Amino acid sequence: MSPLNEDRQKITGKISLPSSLAQQLEGEVTSLSALAEKIAILKTEDTSTLLVAILGSSVLLTVSDLHLEAEEQGAKLRARVDGMLHDVTVLSEKTYTALLSRIKLLSGLKLNVADRPQDGRFTLLLKEALPIEIRVSSLPSEHGESLVLRILNPKGLKTIKDLGLREDLLLLFQKEITQPNGMVLVTGPTGSGKTTTLYAFLKEVQSPEIKVITIEDPIEYHLEGISQTQVSGEEYSFASGLRAIVRQDPDVILVGEIRDEETAGIAIQAALTGHLVFSTLHTNDAAGTIARLLSLGEDPANVSAALSLIIAQRLVREVCKACSKTRKATAAEIATIQKGLAGLSKKLAPEIPSTLKLIDAQGCVECNNTGYKGRVGIFEAIVADDALETFVAISPSIAELRAYAQKTGMVTMYQDGLLKVLKKITTLKEVERVTTD
Repeated sequence: MSPLNEDRQKITGKISLPSSLAQQLEGEVTSLSALAEKIAILKTEDTSTLLVAILGSSVLLTVSDLHLEAEEQGAKLRARVDGMLHDVTVLSEKTYTALLSRIKLLSGLKLNVADRPQDGRFTLLLKEALPIEIRVSSLPSEHGESLVLRILNPKGLKTIKDLGLREDLLLLFQKEITQPNGMVLVTGPTGSGKTTTLYAFLKEVQSPEIKVITIEDPIEYHLEGISQTQVSGEEYSFASGLRAIVRQDPDVILVGEIRDEETAGIAIQAALTGHLVFSTLHTNDAAGTIARLLSLGEDPANVSAALSLIIAQRLVREVCKACSKTRKATAAEIATIQKGLAGLSKKLAPEIPSTLKLIDAQGCVECNNTGYKGRVGIFEAIVADDALETFVAISPSIAELRAYAQKTGMVTMYQDGLLKVLKKITTLKEVERVTTD
């Protein structure tokens, strides 16, 4: 390879973490404050080394995304860990400008465009690890461009048994996702783990005997043995792509997101004509899913006939095992938990003793002094059976659907969170932070 081609190889879409630097980072960067110290040391070196050190450290610290926010003088670097943003350090204007140019070049963004948003991506190569995709989004701001780098680490992919499901939900999900046809919808806001759940479903159903095709925006993780496609503007949208996918005779179809009436209609028809369809929808809870589909103009009879399972989810932080402590619950906490779990069967919700002990988040170096490390899902699910089909025919409101679902045995996300509090997985404060009950 000529020196010119070798240089192009370095600056177009891929960046590698040298083994020597990787070993150095593993020994030195054990917290976000240690990362700030490492950046202070490396900022006088070349920009590529600084960038790869930041990215490599972020992978070690399980950072999900990095925020480079332009300020009047320089930029602030922040990192999201377990769903929460933390300040890392402030970069000088010179360092910020160099990093900005390097990232834009790597991710295929136009260097001379700073007055409108751009999206791109590049790959981080780590020794003895699967390539890590870095998705980049730039946004013009008052003092310059702000960047968000989303780190899509394949190690974050989970199996269905790793999602944190109750035993009854695990059995229900395993049953419904192996049906020959129907629609399974996962709902929740951005960052609630919907994609992780859908990919866990794909891993569960994948086998040489069935054909699985996905259409995503963009492809977040690459799965072997599955045909994955990516939307591309108006020429290849979710709707047009889904039409083409159906003609490929798949058994299972994953639609990254149902955004409009056309996509919803084609997905529903696919589910009604012998395909198993997985997709996501932006709603606050499981009950809101049906109302959302009806608001897109879908026929109630088709919606209820196509749906097989509706799941809503959020992510709560798990208490750090290195520093957590147990304590006796207060009378107010016991009353809150009892009230929240009222109506659930004793099989799901055991009797709450007056001597109940709860776990408390403390904070240590291992969890960046937050008291939490890692996240787990809390879920609610509605099975679309014949009784629901009859109920949906009258176009009920979201409140009526929610009441109906709870009356027929649905455990809400809040209640699922409380059950995880009783199991000392998370705290009452954390469950209340991410739910609206």
